[in-house]
Amino acid sequence: MYARRASVSTALIAAGDEVIYNRPPWFFYEGMILNSGGVPVSVPVDTKTFELDPAAVEQAITRRTRFIIVNSPNNPTGKVYSPDTLRELAAILEAASDRCGRTIYLLSDEVYRKIVYDGAPFESPTNFYRNSIMIYSCGKTLLTPGQRIGYVALSPEMDEHEELRTLVLSSQILCGWAMSSALMQHALPELESLSLDVDMLQRRRDLFGDGLRDCGYDVQTPEGAFYVLPKTPIEDDARFAALLAAESVFCLPGHVVQLPGYLRASVTASDEMIERALPKFAAVRERCAAR
Repeated sequence: MYARRASVSTALIAAGDEVIYNRPPWFFYEGMILNSGGVPVSVPVDTKTFELDPAAVEQAITRRTRFIIVNSPNNPTGKVYSPDTLRELAAILEAASDRCGRTIYLLSDEVYRKIVYDGAPFESPTNFYRNSIMIYSCGKTLLTPGQRIGYVALSPEMDEHEELRTLVLSSQILCGWAMSSALMQHALPELESLSLDVDMLQRRRDLFGDGLRDCGYDVQTPEGAFYVLPKTPIEDDARFAALLAAESVFCLPGHVVQLPGYLRASVTASDEMIERALPKFAAVRERCAAR
């Protein structure tokens, strides 16, 4: 999946171009932008709801802004951005493109779009803004990330469609590793109809989230993706993650995804693993509170 994101970045970015992404992010965005010669500009989401903040995005736009990355459902927060928010963002990007004299593109990272909970619909950001590029991977939907199969889709209504299509294709060819195997490309139509058991993931989300709350953790319920984000009871999330690791419970410290004071825990583990981990979450929290 990184290959498709990187090939689009390489195709779009000229030296010094700025790329906006929302914080907390997928942790490779910054490096990917830098590797393409761009300048990463992070914008915080609403800290209470994890909703994208269009006003903050608008403030971050300059004449050097080339595109914005929107990841919904979001990794790591699990937030599915609302149609109202996406509509407001589209209006901001349209106005900013006119003001800056060049198109500001939207890169819609939709690798989790089929993993949405509680029967809620998913609205693609591309439905609201014509100058959008969609990135998708079957690796998340099928829980087979090592296969690296997916696609880049350009809106047929976007500005400079053919020029961008040629640039993205050329970037994939020049990278080499950014092209999926020809055999797997033939499998795409059938892979599109397949999915892991989302109801099973939702059950684990609830099992894990409710269990953490019973232990005293502050946890928001994710609307999609694979992750639950409990707040750490101590400020040092890396130290707290290390304490859990000593009990064979492994989570990503929040500072790795620019979200200090949290842990990112995956619900792709089995029910048994989650049930085994919860008492350890409780015990480690109690030890920290006793000090």
